[in-house]
Amino acid sequence: MGTSFAICRRELRAYFTTPLAYVFIVIFVAMNGATAFFFGGLFDRGQADMTSLFSMLPWLYLFLIPAVAMRLWAEERKSGTLELLMTLPVSTLAAVFGKFLAAWIFAGIALALTFPVWLTVNWLGDPDNGIIMASYVGGLLLAGSYLSIGGFVSALTKNQVIAFVVGAAVIFLFMMSSLDLILSAFRGWAPVFLVEVVQSLSFLVHYDSIVRGVIDIRDLIFYFSIIGVFLFANVVIVDQKRGA
Repeated sequence: MGTSFAICRRELRAYFTTPLAYVFIVIFVAMNGATAFFFGGLFDRGQADMTSLFSMLPWLYLFLIPAVAMRLWAEERKSGTLELLMTLPVSTLAAVFGKFLAAWIFAGIALALTFPVWLTVNWLGDPDNGIIMASYVGGLLLAGSYLSIGGFVSALTKNQVIAFVVGAAVIFLFMMSSLDLILSAFRGWAPVFLVEVVQSLSFLVHYDSIVRGVIDIRDLIFYFSIIGVFLFANVVIVDQKRGA
């Protein structure tokens, strides 16, 4: 873990020594504000809550999180620094987890900077801050899941654009797996339990439950399982590319 944290600190410093971090944070906060106030009608709803912000968060993440994740390994492979990194006394698991943790913390910082909306809601009314805290937890778990998928896809290619497009597409499929359009393709031939499994893979189903203020252990298991599975797959791919 000490090695992972060292890599995490190195990656975080790398984020903030380039314009990437500041551009991402500014765009993320600006788009959150725009969607919450203009599209979500934060004032027009007449309710003291942050539903307008968090309801749009999965869709903002769909485009912004893959933009962060695409550089995790594709850049390393393209520049040839992957081989250099793997020659260091660092295990592949430590490297993968360290880079993922740095990206997750970075996404968490961006999410935390939406706190002025929270202050505004508390100034205007008397919201249920417990639900708002649960929504922030849900947003953080959602970002971690997206990043684990994006990191895995990034390890498959040297091209960051391909990593972005494919990563966003895979995340979108997970999001849409609870829709009747997708489920109808399985209902004709698949048993009921398989249809339910496909439906349960949707990020939106588990996220909506947390945003309502219900932090169910099953939702936590789902998110951490997604993160664990794709981090493991990331380790396997990086090991293969190192040996290639």
